[in-house]
Amino acid sequence: MPWFQIFQDGPEYEARKKRGTFSPPNLSIKQLHDAVPRRLHERSTAKSLAYLLRHLAITYLFFYLATLINPITLSGTKSYPQLCLFFRQIVRPLLWLLYWGWQGVMFAGIWCLGHEAGHNALSPYGPVNALIGILVHTFVLTPYYSWRVTHHTHHKSTNNLDRDETYVPRTREDFRLPDGKVAVRMDYSDILEETPSFTLFKMFVRQFLCRSLSIRHNRKGNPRYPPYTSHFRPSSNFHPKNRAYIIASNISIIIMLLFLFYFGYRRGWSALCAHYVLPWLVGSFTIVLFTYLQHSDPTVPYYRKDQWTFARGALATVDRPLFGWVGRFFLHNISSDHVAHHFFPAIPFYNLPEVTEAIKPVLGDYYNYDSTPALYALWRSFTQCTFVESEGDILFFRNQYGEALIEPSHMEITT
Repeated sequence: MPWFQIFQDGPEYEARKKRGTFSPPNLSIKQLHDAVPRRLHERSTAKSLAYLLRHLAITYLFFYLATLINPITLSGTKSYPQLCLFFRQIVRPLLWLLYWGWQGVMFAGIWCLGHEAGHNALSPYGPVNALIGILVHTFVLTPYYSWRVTHHTHHKSTNNLDRDETYVPRTREDFRLPDGKVAVRMDYSDILEETPSFTLFKMFVRQFLCRSLSIRHNRKGNPRYPPYTSHFRPSSNFHPKNRAYIIASNISIIIMLLFLFYFGYRRGWSALCAHYVLPWLVGSFTIVLFTYLQHSDPTVPYYRKDQWTFARGALATVDRPLFGWVGRFFLHNISSDHVAHHFFPAIPFYNLPEVTEAIKPVLGDYYNYDSTPALYALWRSFTQCTFVESEGDILFFRNQYGEALIEPSHMEITT
């Protein structure tokens, strides 16, 4: 890809944008299921464990190689002072940056495997999925069971403005904007316009900290929940039958934090920061990147009331070739085959590419794919997906000037 295309919209996005209007699909779920061969539904414990062990082995290899960075680059002899300086000031920082980047992707991939376990997609045996899920999610400080409960709600209510759980957009009323029929460009500018530097700061905070904030106090979650809602509080909107599992997740997180404290105490707090905290932050950035872009897009609709159906919600997502082969190999197809995942969440990730190809002819123009480079797509969504209307049953994001790229063709379409 030429360098200048890094800052261009993908042709698929441009094609959706040119349509201008949108009629909601009336998809036959049976036709979709008939298109997918039964063999792709099969879950192999052995195959899933092989993928898991391979991922963990590479993660440990990166950790081991990182332990060699300082001894190799800081060692030197008095005979070669200039070479020693080069290694200390240039090679060592570059190697650490490489480690934080790649290990961060590995941490995000570990989270993806826990996500698969949460859907019982790694094994036909529930206890195997539960064991893998709680181990790998705890490693990246995600409370497995409480996340699993809210994530299942997300799948049952995808892009339903009344019931969805993640990245719920703010409305015109939330911003106290004038009615769209009388508002002029200056009205939006006075309330929503901000400097590019402040936008970058907000995006930086959201990308690195949003996952922790959403787990701790429902940041970007459904606004219907009361204050102090948290994935760590067993009483926070969880069914009583789930509360023992929430406590088990919390205990697991406490054990992991104690282990990290012990590691820092024995090896040094700078070692803890270098080997775990910074990769964890990069991993959090990556997780927020692909989860945000899966549903937050100017060309993807939200629904209210009777206009929402499961199929329409599942189609309100975007497949993206996030980081190319890296996304497929290390992130286990979580971004490249997300549409198929929403229709068939229990199908293992290693079968999803075939599922995607099988359902494309059925979905037709309603299949959303976008080859826009990830970081540019992130900037585009962050700056253009500002709010939705407070009224209406089919809605698209509006930007900071109140403009939407796509409008529903008419609001009387029934399910």
